[in-house]
Amino acid sequence: MTELPHHAADAATDDGDRRRASDLGLRIGHWPPGAHNAITDVPGVAVGHTTVRDAPDVHTGVTAVVPAGIGPHGPLPAGLFTGNGRGKLVGATQVAELGEIESPIVLTSTLSAFRAADALVSWMMADPANDDVLSFNPVVGECNDGALSDIRRRPVTEAHVLAALASAAPGPVAEGCVGAGTGMVALGYKAGIGTSSRQVEAAGAAFTLGVLVLANFGGTLRIAGTELPGGANGGVLADHGSCVLVVATDAPLDARQLTRFARRAVFAMARVGSAFGHESGDYALAFSTRRGEPVLADPELSPLFEATLDATEEAVLNSLLAARTTRGRDGTLVRALPAREVLRRIGQRPAR
Repeated sequence: MTELPHHAADAATDDGDRRRASDLGLRIGHWPPGAHNAITDVPGVAVGHTTVRDAPDVHTGVTAVVPAGIGPHGPLPAGLFTGNGRGKLVGATQVAELGEIESPIVLTSTLSAFRAADALVSWMMADPANDDVLSFNPVVGECNDGALSDIRRRPVTEAHVLAALASAAPGPVAEGCVGAGTGMVALGYKAGIGTSSRQVEAAGAAFTLGVLVLANFGGTLRIAGTELPGGANGGVLADHGSCVLVVATDAPLDARQLTRFARRAVFAMARVGSAFGHESGDYALAFSTRRGEPVLADPELSPLFEATLDATEEAVLNSLLAARTTRGRDGTLVRALPAREVLRRIGQRPAR
């Protein structure tokens, strides 16, 4: 079995020469991206991956979103929205009740979510700052990678989760077939992890908003209003699947406002063709890195709402464009989205 921890600043070895939406000249919205066009453009947010493979039967892993200083003594305001609740989001009820997160957000495969939660508790207990804490609320989201990976083996271990947390760093984020996204399929194509960010002017100030997506949902892909059916991938996750969206910002917001941001992240899935089927588990969690400051007034939020929609749409496209064709268990083959065909279909020339 091959176990690959990915530093957030390293290129994913399994992404090869795959490119991002912006590399192809696809511009979504008018707000500019941050320096890395990633959730890590939000100050204090880091991402780490561990990829776990035992080809052809295992294609899975762990992705961790780690806000600086997070813990029971330093919770961050957060909001949660469930688009369709057929999934597992460990820790969701406390986030909804208290409007805060007190742990990193870990993403993994469905049947490994519970081991990941236990590992996240171990990570939190190891921090001397938490020596007096008697209760922890780990936040773990999941998608089902069983189409390509032997999910019943539950190959993700505590060591994999701790490695993803330890490797979390700012800077560029590896996308596609990496970490939790290694075995994921979305909209009829190979998918995985995607991310994007926007620099926004609101209330006379500048803010950064970033999105990271674990894409594994069904529907018919739409780019720039053009439908791109999955074709050779047939019915693989044609009408069901799941998606976990993480939204981060340095704008001062409260839990109620952040829930509104989480809703818009789920709404943005419709832009790219999500079917929101009965089998789908679609969750968005939004948090702010700013504590204890006066929050923005509601009428001032519209530019940030728009940025959430745009960054989410681009993050989903990046999850597809960065992924590579993968042959998984039982010989299942899921092909990558052909970038040049996409540009031909939407009538756009490749960016130089």
